[in-house]
Amino acid sequence: MDNQEKRFQDLISNKPRFFQFMNERYPVFKNSNIFLRDIQFAIRTYFERKNVVLSYSQSEELMERLTSAMENEKELVKLSNNAWKVNFNL
Repeated sequence: MDNQEKRFQDLISNKPRFFQFMNERYPVFKNSNIFLRDIQFAIRTYFERKNVVLSYSQSEELMERLTSAMENEKELVKLSNNAWKVNFNL
């Protein structure tokens, strides 16, 4: 398993923790809108707190994979190419 896959698995297995972390800077609550760049920058900051520096493209890939997985689980509802509706409670 490469490092990027480990990071993705970290996000998936720690979704509540990640979204609590994200909620410190961006409002995240059921039925709120959440935006692509907010998720991407939250991912970068989340991993920086773990002393892992991600490139723009690495954080973008993780954001795409996370949002896709959460769409499949109906936790996010896609509104546009850069926005989702939150369909879960923190």
